[in-house]
This record gives sequence, C-alpha cells and structure tokens, in this order.
Amino acid sequence: MTFSVTGRCERTGMFGVAITTSSICVASRCPWTRAGVGAVATQNITDPSIGNNLLDRMAAGNSAQSALSGLLSSGADNLEYRQIALVDKEGGVAHHCGTKTLGTFNVSPAANCVAAGNILSTPQVTVAMQTYFSANAELHLAERLLGALEAGLGAGGEKGPVKSSGLLVVDENPWPLVDLRCDWGDKPITQLRTLWEAYQPEMDAYVTRALHPSRAPAYGVPGDL
Repeated sequence: MTFSVTGRCERTGMFGVAITTSSICVASRCPWTRAGVGAVATQNITDPSIGNNLLDRMAAGNSAQSALSGLLSSGADNLEYRQIALVDKEGGVAHHCGTKTLGTFNVSPAANCVAAGNILSTPQVTVAMQTYFSANAELHLAERLLGALEAGLGAGGEKGPVKSSGLLVVDENPWPLVDLRCDWGDKPITQLRTLWEAYQPEMDAYVTRALHPSRAPAYGVPGDL
C-alpha cells in the first residue's frame, strides 16, 4: 500500500524522502531525515520509532547497513511487519523487507538512492523510481525525488488508488528545507507537484528569514514595510 524513494544529493549533501500510500497522512509517520546524517523511510505496517532509531545509529557513526543490521539484531519486536529503506551521509543504502511485507513488493537500491514499495501493481514501480533518480543528478533533490515518485506512478503504482503523499528534504539546518504533504485526496501526487511548484520559488527566502531576517525579502502582506 506504499511506495517511496529515499535519497541523497551527491552535489549538496541534502537528504530526502518522497512517499505515497493508500491510507491517510503518510507523511506524518513514514519519512524521516536529519541534516548531515541521512534519511529513512519506514513503511508497510509502520512503526514510526524506527526512523529516529536508525538516524541515531547513523549519527553515532554507523553506515546505513550497519545501522540497519544493529536494529535487526537488537531483538526489537515485529520487524517481520516492517519495510525499511535508508541512506547515509556517504550515499550508502540499506533495506529490509520483513516476511509479512504485504502483496507484491520490491526494493531497487543504487548509490545515493533506494526505492521501495509494497502492494505494487508490478515490481517495475521501484525500478522506474530508482532509474529516474539516478539519471537526474543535476536536479534539486526535492524535484528529483518528486519526479521519481511520479515515475513510479507512471510505471503502475499501487494495485489500488493512492490517497496521501509527502515530500521531505533536509539541507544544512536542523529543520526541513522542504516539508510538503497531501494528507488525503484523489490525486495526492498531482497535489504534491502543485505544492512544490508553489513553494519552490519561496524556499530560499524562508531560510533567509530564519537565519538573517534583516536581509530577508519583503513578505508581501498588508503592513509589511
């Protein structure tokens, strides 16, 4: 019921996740990122605590594979229900599909990227996402991830309709550079595209307002001098 792409920009060091599913509010529980550390998608039957667990392990110096191996050997409950994908600060990736992963599932890893999905119409969904991501290194990471998600939808997507989506990207600061979502809708990936195209021209200005407000562009609201 979910497909996602988790990636790192080799030019900028940004990390991010783009994800969609048939249930509500996927962005509230499945994508996780941390500046200078990595990104994680935890899906299928989701345990949100896995995201920070793996980010903490990578922050302590573990590679994506070592972090995941540590989790899998930790005795944590219910890992057979989890599908996990992660990328570290070197572009290394790791993934896990528990024995109770739902329906047709697949994972397509590459340097700086891992695409994963379950209840897919075809395993080619993850292949299409990974191929798009790997072929478009010149794009902003948010655009690259969103394009990869669109490629997955174009390759068949889930067996049923998706209803929510999210795009999460972190750069140098402890807050997200991009955190966009459609929590419920008939065309959540299309809505995510609309949000990104509206947000992207304002994105850098919000960073300036946070770090250097005296240099920030005008807000364009009544009373703004």
